[in-house]
Amino acid sequence: MPLLLSRSRSLFKLFQNDVGLLAAQYAKNIQIRILNDEKDINFGAIYENVVAQELRAHGFELYYYNNKRHGEIDFLIESDDNVLPIEVKSGKNYALHRALSNIMEISDYNLKEALVLCNDKLLIKNKIYYVPIYMVMFIKKNTTMDFVYKIDADAINQLSK
Repeated sequence: MPLLLSRSRSLFKLFQNDVGLLAAQYAKNIQIRILNDEKDINFGAIYENVVAQELRAHGFELYYYNNKRHGEIDFLIESDDNVLPIEVKSGKNYALHRALSNIMEISDYNLKEALVLCNDKLLIKNKIYYVPIYMVMFIKKNTTMDFVYKIDADAINQLSK
């Protein structure tokens, strides 16, 4: 079923349109801490915002999953008539994702694969692709070409002569 049909109008996430402005509002002197490569910064909100911007730039409608029983998934997108759940992880514990594991086990959802964007190298485990965060730029939406049908009336006109 298309995600649009199951969309909840009372459940949504807001993202800032500019990651630089978000970082400026995030915390005092965070820009200097980022440049100094400090490890104790929680980049979760910034990473999610970057992913949201990139996916929207590639034409994806962004959906969010939140279920009391199964948990929360950062993004759901439709690609090739399939739903692709995406988790964004900024820390070292990127392999811990209960909600993603929970929904991958629900056979009714028929999820073929999932994506975890993280700070580590490429790894595939149990239909979950662990991908470096910068590779979000390679998630492209397949677009179908619009066909224009034209009737060639010249052939009909020549037959009537």
